[in-house]
Amino acid sequence: MNSAPSSSYDSATGKISVILYEYPFNERIRTYLRLEHLFLRLSELMARENPLDHHFAIASMFEVMDVGARADLKSDVMKDLDKQKQILNAYRGNPAISEGALDGIIQKLERCFSVLHAQPGKAGQALTENDWLMSIRSRVGIPGGTCEFDLPAYFAWQHRDAGSRQADLQRWASTLAPLAESIHLLLKLLRDSGGPQKVIAVGGQFQQNLPQGRTFQLLRLSLNEELGLVPEISGNRLMVSIRLMQHGDDDRLHNFSEDGSFELTLCS
Repeated sequence: MNSAPSSSYDSATGKISVILYEYPFNERIRTYLRLEHLFLRLSELMARENPLDHHFAIASMFEVMDVGARADLKSDVMKDLDKQKQILNAYRGNPAISEGALDGIIQKLERCFSVLHAQPGKAGQALTENDWLMSIRSRVGIPGGTCEFDLPAYFAWQHRDAGSRQADLQRWASTLAPLAESIHLLLKLLRDSGGPQKVIAVGGQFQQNLPQGRTFQLLRLSLNEELGLVPEISGNRLMVSIRLMQHGDDDRLHNFSEDGSFELTLCS
């Protein structure tokens, strides 16, 4: 298999089509990425009109509540918002930094902090007071547990018009919005902190020692989609190791033994 980067382009964007992989270096960022994944899924499902999509939108809300049940999550998010504010404030007076752009980001951080601080309890705490939703939550994890004979009221709700269901979903999801906005902003700032570099995995293997005195939190890897490769990533505060794999005829992943190139970004 030819491992050279393909020169084919996405007709819609005019760019080489790549798959972006992300690897968190600590449990806090891992949790943020899980929540971001769920919030993106929730948003997409809510925009659709099919009752089945709305069922899985509700299930996604419950998953957010499960991930957000960790006692220190809200505290961690608020600490990170405040930390980012302090870091950005240190750039004031720097001629290379736009004061207007800096003020805008700091205002977003302050707003997220204030709204999240004003919200009582854990993520989705207000939803736990909705007995109807909690009756669905108690059965959604059971295979086939939300059939019409188990939850007739829920079955009737799914037969309402799409606009009515979407209004309900928006109302319920609004209780999760402060956390969603905070997570989105923190991850954006984290991703923007790194600069991409082109690297070669010799014989499908790549290792890089991480510089001392700097703590990285997230690795981003962009791989040309046409290569058909899958990265297996591992890392800690000292070193990053990446092994390129490819699908075989037996539907299993096998070591890729040729040289492969990709773009690597380390974010702190």
